[in-house]
Amino acid sequence: MNEEMNGGGVGNEEEEYVPEKIDYVFKVVVIGDSAVGKSQILSRFAKNEFCLDSKSTIGVEFQTRTVTIKTKVIKAQIWDTAGQERYRAVTSAYYRGALGSMLVYDISKRQSFDSLARWVEELRANADNSIVIMLVGNKADLVDQRAVPTEDAVKFAKEQGLFFAETSALSGDNVDKAFFQLLEEIYGVMCKKSLESANGKSNGAEHLTALKGSKIDVIAGSDFETSEMKKLSTCSC
Repeated sequence: MNEEMNGGGVGNEEEEYVPEKIDYVFKVVVIGDSAVGKSQILSRFAKNEFCLDSKSTIGVEFQTRTVTIKTKVIKAQIWDTAGQERYRAVTSAYYRGALGSMLVYDISKRQSFDSLARWVEELRANADNSIVIMLVGNKADLVDQRAVPTEDAVKFAKEQGLFFAETSALSGDNVDKAFFQLLEEIYGVMCKKSLESANGKSNGAEHLTALKGSKIDVIAGSDFETSEMKKLSTCSC
């Protein structure tokens, strides 16, 4: 599997493999209370890095990683609230065009879990109803400090129709697995939509295009634009 890791348009010292063609760009938003490790999860997936002295940042961040799913080269464009959640200033613009979401809580902080219902409500009020949501219990390495039993999270995920995984951004455990599952589920939803819009044609996977009249789009790789990103910053370490 060919993969490219990069963050926020900042060049890396070593030359990276860049695919000749990106078939699609999937926008994913990472949400949840402050200090649950959202930026760390993003950094671990996008650059395989963990910042021990990470500090909260203000503004909007995004990073990307290019992966291959079902023979298609897909660039995951992952957006982070970057501290906005502390002021409840996350707006509808942040969710616009999102195909998937990582809803993150800290397994050692019960309050971050108790806030999930509000985040799900906000997400569903601002995003398309077909958005794929992955519930993520982060900091699974803090076994002795666990405040949220896995059973509680599984129950919540079932009730809300979410996928679920526990991860550790510190060790990297399950981070890739969670993101790949999310991206694969997004691809599946888009294939289904394509088939429906193509009136049952068998080659729907070849016709993944932006759906007219919908807030949620699959962005063709050749049409990828960064003009609306307003000088997005990279992960602050």
